[in-house]
Amino acid sequence: MNDNTPKKKQALASNENDQGSSKRNKVNDDENVDVDKKRMMQKFEGAIISNPNITFDDVVGLEQAKTTLREAVILPVKFPKLFTGQRKPWAGILLYGPPGTGKSYLAKAIATECKSTFISVTSSDLLSKWLGEAEKNVRSLFELSRERQPCIIFVDEVDALCGQRNDTESESSRRVKTEFLVQMQGVGTDNSGVLVLAATNIPWALDSAIRRRFEKRIYIPLPGVNERAAMFKTHMGVNTCHTIKDNEWMHYSGADIGVVCREALLRPIRRLSASTHFKRVQNPEHDGPRELWLACSPGDSAAQSLTLEKISPDELCEPPVTMSDMLAALATQQSTVSENELGKYQQFTQQFGQEGL
Repeated sequence: MNDNTPKKKQALASNENDQGSSKRNKVNDDENVDVDKKRMMQKFEGAIISNPNITFDDVVGLEQAKTTLREAVILPVKFPKLFTGQRKPWAGILLYGPPGTGKSYLAKAIATECKSTFISVTSSDLLSKWLGEAEKNVRSLFELSRERQPCIIFVDEVDALCGQRNDTESESSRRVKTEFLVQMQGVGTDNSGVLVLAATNIPWALDSAIRRRFEKRIYIPLPGVNERAAMFKTHMGVNTCHTIKDNEWMHYSGADIGVVCREALLRPIRRLSASTHFKRVQNPEHDGPRELWLACSPGDSAAQSLTLEKISPDELCEPPVTMSDMLAALATQQSTVSENELGKYQQFTQQFGQEGL
């Protein structure tokens, strides 16, 4: 019996060591999980937008979209008592339309107006080359949003994250979509104070299950006649002195119009930089020097041989934007939206969406 005692003690000690090792491993695993979670949370903390200083008044047109977004986003935050019982706010809103029509701009206006936590991410912020990392990113994003209720998650280019399923896609891509669906459903969690707002240029590419989670699908179309005129005036400012036929702006997005106007504003500067002769003219303003240098042709009777670099900045007469500048700029920037693409947006809207104009 005495011979077995050391063996029993040795076995007990070995068992205790194994238990201690298991506990230490579990503690280490828990610590690693906490570190990973903390790291991901910190990553999305940086995606929180406090106040972009853009309001709905800064958004030209899109009155229906603004009305719907006020109803879905701002009112539930300001008047939560109105949205109880069966009257529940929308949990998912999709903004779709051609590129450059103001979807992200609208999202920034919401961030300013809603006065709640606004987390803005793109698909690249969530996707990862490491196995299982993308699902963790999605989970951490929603965990942070629940901690910060009321909260809005804005996902730009959501189609890159939640495209249609097919036989050639990877298993990791499928898992990301599944995780996104689970988090949007809020199974076993409280998602009452979380709104998912997403934007896409290709809504028909979205997975059908994801599309259904976005209960409101709002079409953000190309600007109409009045909206185009307002954008033109905004971009050109005091230089607005020309009118371009409406058919020449057809199919131009807000971003396209901005590019055309910037090009038109730069053309006089290029001429100024290339000028070899200037003449003295009266300053129309009351303040500043009495005379300014105005670029002119070498054949002008008052022309003096001079280059731009030799003129004092406060003595330079700013050249006007001419109609030729506008037409030349328009010729260099074609519309980025085709008739075929517009037809696809209209078809999608008839099937699944609503007009935002």
